[in-house]
Amino acid sequence: MASYEAIKNFEDDEDDVEMALPHSQISESRSQTLSSTIAETTPLNIHNVQEQLSTSSRNQPQTVAKPPRLVSLDVFRGLTVALMILVDDAGGLIPALNHSPWNGLTLADYVMPFFLFIVGVSLALTYKKLSCRVDASRKAGLRALKLLVLGLFLQGGYFHRVNDLTYGVDIKQIRWMGILQRIALAYLVAALCEIWLKSDDTVNSGPSFLRKYRYQWYVALVISFVYLCLLYGLYVPDWEYQIQTEPSSEPKTFSVKCGVRGDTGPACNVVGMIDRTVLGIQHLYRRPIYARMPECSINSPDYGPLPPGAPAWCQAPFDPEGLLSSVMAIVTCLVGLHYGHIIVHFKDHRVRTIYWMIPTSCLVVFGLTLDLFGMHINKVLYSLSYMCVTAGAAGILFVGIYLMVDVCGYRRMTIFLEWMGMHALMIYVLAACNVFPIFLQGFYWGKPGNNILKLIGVGT
Repeated sequence: MASYEAIKNFEDDEDDVEMALPHSQISESRSQTLSSTIAETTPLNIHNVQEQLSTSSRNQPQTVAKPPRLVSLDVFRGLTVALMILVDDAGGLIPALNHSPWNGLTLADYVMPFFLFIVGVSLALTYKKLSCRVDASRKAGLRALKLLVLGLFLQGGYFHRVNDLTYGVDIKQIRWMGILQRIALAYLVAALCEIWLKSDDTVNSGPSFLRKYRYQWYVALVISFVYLCLLYGLYVPDWEYQIQTEPSSEPKTFSVKCGVRGDTGPACNVVGMIDRTVLGIQHLYRRPIYARMPECSINSPDYGPLPPGAPAWCQAPFDPEGLLSSVMAIVTCLVGLHYGHIIVHFKDHRVRTIYWMIPTSCLVVFGLTLDLFGMHINKVLYSLSYMCVTAGAAGILFVGIYLMVDVCGYRRMTIFLEWMGMHALMIYVLAACNVFPIFLQGFYWGKPGNNILKLIGVGT
């Protein structure tokens, strides 16, 4: 499936298959094969030793099995898909699983960073050998474009009112941003960085490893700096929006008072202002996450009726995958790219684990420190503290899966997650984009109520 390489790993080519065994173990295995050949030669056929060794050497490329792929990549991706399905289906019933209404971190808030992280890891394996940078850039652009178009189709508003079997989208109100669009943007930038921004230095130590990819880290630092400057430096003026409170009534206008800089609350943050200015408020997500805050819902932390005296911004559209927040999300993909580089250049399990855990620990500690000093963890804004903590958590989970599956060999218990990881986009489309409900409800006899759901006893 050419359109989902950003979610599924990109290492399906022969050059992109990663070995689970270190090179030293492979060399040892070859030495043992050669020794057994010599040992089995008796004095009666000693003159055939050289011929046998020559034949063995000629046939070695055909007899040596192709090294297995790094299973932990698929398992990590499959676990992320399973987590996504869990929070989508159970988040409304268990508030701890649902997205945080604003500041804070819940289980659901890890899904997006985990996807971006594993995209970065896979990219390092995909582009570890390049024959033509221009051709690789063209293919990366096409892949990102396909993913972007797929995201517009699935999340632009086409599949709405599923229960009424009314599908279609009003172009005047189509949602431009979304999950797949964000992944497409992060994938494209990370891929171009991997294609063009790595030096030819030989990696034989930690410092030489950092030197080889220093320009990619410069990009991550520049993105973070620009994000912080915009978030805390731009002026947010007063703004207003219209919403239809009753089906047959005229739209009602609400005015939101701001006139501030550096505000990270729901009403007056720069992330929302940029989306309203560039995309248009009619193209934003119409069920804002902050509508579940106590100020906006009597059923908080769930959606519900407005409480008396609710702020004017409670019903304003707000996109959780907006422009500025998606720019910051690129950094998560670049962090994953760094973890993939460690796989490419270091083959010893112990060395890999050490080089993974150092940045992981630093990211978590730095993110929690930022949150402690007022730069709160916020998924909707994709704050710097949120990026650090979730990227560090992704690193911890990836290291754990790698040690369990690829080092210790406990693969049988993760077979189902591995399968989910290899078919991530298909599962995402079916489970999270209303395609599966459309299949269940879209085929009926006589009237829409007589569908497959009623046949199996679920419908009424």
